[in-house]
This record gives sequence, C-alpha cells and structure tokens, in this order.
Amino acid sequence: MTMPIARSTLVTFLLDAKRQTYAAQGDDASVTPLLPGSRQLEYRDGMLFYRDIYFGGSCFVGQETIYYDSSPGWSMCYSGSVTKDIIAQNKVGEVYEFLRSALQQVTPERPYRGPSMFRRNPYVYADESQGDMEHFFGIETIVCEGQPVYELHYGGGLLR
Repeated sequence: MTMPIARSTLVTFLLDAKRQTYAAQGDDASVTPLLPGSRQLEYRDGMLFYRDIYFGGSCFVGQETIYYDSSPGWSMCYSGSVTKDIIAQNKVGEVYEFLRSALQQVTPERPYRGPSMFRRNPYVYADESQGDMEHFFGIETIVCEGQPVYELHYGGGLLR
C-alpha cells in the first residue's frame, strides 16, 4: 500500500516521532512490548501511528513502521552494535547518550537517522544514506578519538 498522504506530512510525522521516542527518552519511552524480549516505542498523531520494536542492547536489531489508519505504509529495518572495547570499558550508556543527541538533529532532507555529521567531544557521529523516503539505505557510525565505537546499518521505504 502506498501512503495516502503527502510526502511532506509523512516526513514531518517521522521527524516528530523520532524526536519524541528514542532520541528524547531512550528506553524510558518504552511501552509494553507486543513481542517477548523486545523493547517497543510508540508515537501517534491523528491517523498516523509510529512503532519502533527492537531486540538487544549493545548489539541490536529492530524495525520502525508508520501506519496510516492501521495499515502499514512505511518501514525501516536496522541493526547495529557498539564495539567490544566500549562494552569492556562500561561506556555503552555514554555512547548511546551521545547517539540520542545526534538523533535529535534529524533533518527533513534525510529523516531516517541523524544528520550527516554531529560532534560533541570526544565523539563524532556520521551518517551516509542513499535514496529517498520511497527506498533508501545507509550506515551511521560513531568514532571516539579516531577509533570506531559504534556502527548501524539501515534500509527501508514505502511499502507497496
């Protein structure tokens, strides 16, 4: 099904949903999950409903879906992890706090994850994507003092 709404409305809703769920609150935005062992974040505005379901923590997989009047119309799947060194140094929370700051900077031109580049010492976030809301894929990374500490791959688009 294609979304029966304007692209600009879809993008605005996605930006709002992302800024109100994980980027703003992390796991505190969770609702009771549909799937055992998962975390689930939700946001609603009128006929549009956003759901992000993911499994894991330092290594994770998930899916974001936007529904229009209870029919799925757009989705993005993702998987990522922090490095073993970050886990060993007990800095997973610190990296994810920085990630949420980067994700708050999401833009209408690239509404999938964060901005192309975001810095806050000692971390640097980068996101590269190709495509548009209909079909896209990308990779986001975080480095600390020149060393990779996090990577996520994603892809998705309109459901037909």
